[in-house]
Amino acid sequence: MNQKNSLGLDKCFLDLDDPFKLFEKWFEEAKTKEINDPNALALGTANKDGIPSVRMVLLKGFDKNGFVFYTNLNSQKGNEIKKNPNATMCFHWKSLLRQIRITGTLKQVDDKVADDYYSSRAYESRIGAWASKQSSVLKSRKELLDNLESFKKKYNDKKNVPRPNHWSGWNLKPSSIEFWLDGDNRIHERLKYTLNEKNFWTKSLLSP
Repeated sequence: MNQKNSLGLDKCFLDLDDPFKLFEKWFEEAKTKEINDPNALALGTANKDGIPSVRMVLLKGFDKNGFVFYTNLNSQKGNEIKKNPNATMCFHWKSLLRQIRITGTLKQVDDKVADDYYSSRAYESRIGAWASKQSSVLKSRKELLDNLESFKKKYNDKKNVPRPNHWSGWNLKPSSIEFWLDGDNRIHERLKYTLNEKNFWTKSLLSP
């Protein structure tokens, strides 16, 4: 018989009042099980009219202040976030039969944080941030490749490629975090943490 926690859920939910600690535990397990990109997540945003869009991005850091990813600030998602900072993230780890949904508000990271991460990237990735006008229409693939070569010539010192002003990170400060475990006959297990008005996390069991 599977061991249960105090709420009657699978032992993988542990007994924690802090959702970040549970996220960290599940994320570390995903790193050992997922074949590709355990830090991949679906990011959902919406424009000022409420029309949603979703795409995959990579988590590049997290702590008790939130969950961070990086992008072109002038991309579709960047422009949507500027006008509507409400967003959601969804991690799905098929190897573990687990999912985490995070809802909250996005805020741009400090320049120093963005600079530090940008400088850690491969040279070609830093050049790509300059060359790609993300989400804009290309006349041809050659246009992009020509831009890449042009910026390689401009920044031929691989140790000295400045971060473009249009490229930075966003931090999602969560208001709720839901942990999901696949169950037999679709009787899944769901635990939701919600941040209350006193800035404390409360836990709720959800019906599958």
